[in-house]
Amino acid sequence: MVRSEPFAEFARVADEVASTSSKLAKRDALAGYLRSLRPDDLQAAVTFFAGRPLPGAADRLGLGWVQQSQSLGAAARAEPEALRAAYLRHSDFGDAAAELLAAATPGEPRLTLAAVRDAFRAMSETSSTEARVAEMTRLLERASAEEARHVARIAARELRIGLREGLLEEAIAAAFERPLDAVRRAHMLLGEPGEAAALARDDRLADAALHLGRPIRFMLATPVADADEVMRRVGDEAWIEDKYDGIRAQLHLVAGEKPRLFSRDLNEITASFPEVAQVAAGLAHSAVIDGELVPYRSGSVLDFASLQTRLGRVAPSPELIAEVPVVLVAFDLLHLDGRDLLEVPLRERRAALEALGLPLLTEGRFLLSHLAAARSAEEVERHFDDARERRNEGLMVKDPDSVYQPGRRGLGWLKMKKALATLDCVVVGVEWGHGKRRGVLSDYTFAVRSPDDESLRTIGKAYTGLTDAEIATMTERFKATTLRDYGRYRTVVPEVVVEIAFDRIMRSGRHDSGFAMRFPRIVRIRDDKTPADIDDLATVENLFAAQASGRILLARGPGGDMERITATGATDAE
Repeated sequence: MVRSEPFAEFARVADEVASTSSKLAKRDALAGYLRSLRPDDLQAAVTFFAGRPLPGAADRLGLGWVQQSQSLGAAARAEPEALRAAYLRHSDFGDAAAELLAAATPGEPRLTLAAVRDAFRAMSETSSTEARVAEMTRLLERASAEEARHVARIAARELRIGLREGLLEEAIAAAFERPLDAVRRAHMLLGEPGEAAALARDDRLADAALHLGRPIRFMLATPVADADEVMRRVGDEAWIEDKYDGIRAQLHLVAGEKPRLFSRDLNEITASFPEVAQVAAGLAHSAVIDGELVPYRSGSVLDFASLQTRLGRVAPSPELIAEVPVVLVAFDLLHLDGRDLLEVPLRERRAALEALGLPLLTEGRFLLSHLAAARSAEEVERHFDDARERRNEGLMVKDPDSVYQPGRRGLGWLKMKKALATLDCVVVGVEWGHGKRRGVLSDYTFAVRSPDDESLRTIGKAYTGLTDAEIATMTERFKATTLRDYGRYRTVVPEVVVEIAFDRIMRSGRHDSGFAMRFPRIVRIRDDKTPADIDDLATVENLFAAQASGRILLARGPGGDMERITATGATDAE
């Protein structure tokens, strides 16, 4: 049996990569290490350096903050208060693990790359929370303090060594003296850097191909603020599609096999949408289609809230399927009958998609995305208004000559949305941040007034929108106004008013208001307002009713009052 490499050496190289800001030094340190690894260890190490415990759909450990804390507490024999204190000192689960385990078990390094990989795999394969916690506990008990630091960070998907995906690709190319473009192509087609590294080692990068039945990462779009920015980015011609408010999905059709649907997190969701898969079986092709699952009836998109009743249902009843019909809106074709199309220009991929005849399927489970072209900011704005009139959330803007880049957020695809509205809320709780925001209170839970004005009702949580300087200032303010400290989370005096933008309001049992905001972000701190000036639950209910009607949009006008924006763009004070 081939002996696996010590995990301590992985930890040493990770620390070396983290210790320098030089990209060349990072690449060379990593390349030297990868070159030294046996084949069985290479894929695991590269997956870990990508900040993931496991490759592909197996990358689900089922360990949240609570389970991680339970595992660390048991391994270090630490009380909950000691765990909270360690996390507060570091704002990093890995550093907290290293501190606590150094005090509890100053043992020598004993782990191997294979042992860590196999433990993660065992966690992924069990459905028992207790078994996952026990497996993680055993792994941490066997680890030295430095090993535990990196085991915990990988489990939390926060390696924090300043290693971006592109630099990892460069290190693989340098390690095995292969062309960088060939490494990037293999990674793009396979979706797994570990597999790309294995092919690079064996000089088989040309063998890389998209695997039917195994999802690849989805191409992402870069947000833009307005139509003027759209035209600055795309140039003379912009392809315009509606941005559908549903679930991104990848349909894999393999000759002689049942169709399979995969979600954006690469999990299979075929059983949740059997009506779409059943109709897809009628397509006499091997193909991979990128699209969006949306609720749809009588020629119109339904509100996203209706789709929520379908989420998580492994076997929806015929009654639910009839109540909330779902279609797959197809907008890209990544593979067709043995030919990968990712590197083919979008205009050719779209022509091949249209030739499939999806809308001709009589059951009506497929649509082609609405496609138009724009050559000016005015045309973009018109298309945006038309998309909202069709009850879609905005626009996708695409370069017709762009290739498909899995997992990348480039300028080939742009997305343009406008907030449905903003609400003035008061901050009632704050949480320590992660990554570059470790050590600051950056995650805000906020509330609106109850109907009787006697209490506050939580409605959401946001961590984007403020500058680093604003977050640092607010951290000191919240520390001084803390009511109760729970370690990672603390309640605060409800005195800071924030303006929150969002895409829509949804019914939710998560917050005691009964509602939640979709994609909330902080617009600004409202120092000019007091908690008495924040919005109330009645305003939230009005917004919910307005969006459900599909006839109006609501926004806060220049004077701070809510205004109705009709389909024609006219406004009147509400």
